[in-house]
Amino acid sequence: MIEIKVPSPGESITQVQIARWLVEDGEAVDKDQEIVEIDSDKATFPVAAPESGKITITIPEGETVDVGAVIATIAVGSGQLAVGSGQSAVGSRQSAVGSPQSPVGSKEINATPLAKKIITEKKINPASIAAAYPGRRITRKEIESFMKNRKEEKGQFVFSGDRTQERKKLSTLRLKLAERLVSVRNETAMLTTFNEINMSKVLDIKARYGDAFKEKYGVGIGLMSFFTKAVTLALQDFPQVNSMIDGEELVTPNYVDMGIAVSAPKGLVVPVIRNTETLSLAEIEIKIKEMAIKARDSRITIDDMKGGSFTISNGGVYGSLMSTPILNPPQSAILGMHKIMDRPIAIEGKVEIHPMMYVALSYDHRVIDGRESVSFLVRVRELIEEPGRMLTAGEDLYQVLLDI
Repeated sequence: MIEIKVPSPGESITQVQIARWLVEDGEAVDKDQEIVEIDSDKATFPVAAPESGKITITIPEGETVDVGAVIATIAVGSGQLAVGSGQSAVGSRQSAVGSPQSPVGSKEINATPLAKKIITEKKINPASIAAAYPGRRITRKEIESFMKNRKEEKGQFVFSGDRTQERKKLSTLRLKLAERLVSVRNETAMLTTFNEINMSKVLDIKARYGDAFKEKYGVGIGLMSFFTKAVTLALQDFPQVNSMIDGEELVTPNYVDMGIAVSAPKGLVVPVIRNTETLSLAEIEIKIKEMAIKARDSRITIDDMKGGSFTISNGGVYGSLMSTPILNPPQSAILGMHKIMDRPIAIEGKVEIHPMMYVALSYDHRVIDGRESVSFLVRVRELIEEPGRMLTAGEDLYQVLLDI
């Protein structure tokens, strides 16, 4: 019998939450198969089976446990015996669950550990609920719906609409995120300045060179890479925006570690791209894609999110026209991108329709003055509206050509 213990996700983390079991209690598992996802206050990470065998789950989903706690055991070798020849074993399992003539125990149906516990406590016929939701994994939501739709006693008032509620424990990551967001509002002097950017030239570059870029690098051209490059150059001109407070000292890195805010299944995460001042636009795009895939698959690690001197958040992908991004402590500034919309603007005395984006810079006024914040955002706008300037450290191309 092998004990499955919670590994340490990193320094200073003493407790974690059982986010999701990827296998059923009593199921046969293979060596190195991922069996459970663990939530810490910084990231979600999987735990794999050290050996093949039959697993016994001792801690249900949603429970908070100490690092090093035993959450399951594996009886080595016993799992393979239960599987047998494969097809016949599957057939007998389907017969046990699907046949109304066979008595079905709560431990034998396809249900979460919590659902099995509720089925036993509420004395629900497992065969009935399995028949009501064929082929589906039974969770607490299915149980509540099943109980609601049963025949009500005469004289009892029944609402015509769905009156069920779902309650689940907040993940450790979500609780930590809430704590950090509240602390930002209470512990910083946060202000936001706004501007708008004409996206015509960047969109033209994407349309004209997108296919060739993807053929060469294997990724498409995204707006985030342009903004990452522009912000990196602007931070070199306004290093105060790249600074942060550490006790009674002001720390100003001579490098840019760019945090890219990403919405992951467990909540907002901010993976960091290191030393963006040394990367080309293509290299930035490749790294952004790598981080996005890891976030989507809940594979972001604590090391991926350590540090960061500035953050970019793109609410435009969800349709946001304008918002006030919240600082990512201990950083002193964050840039918010938004939805691109065609709007009428004045160009040399004439009204023209152009694709425009509102941008917002939230900053800690204890570190950054208004002049610096506005000038920084204007520099970002200049670089995005004239992308060629990114090759000349922000200088006008024709001035460089003419050496003036």
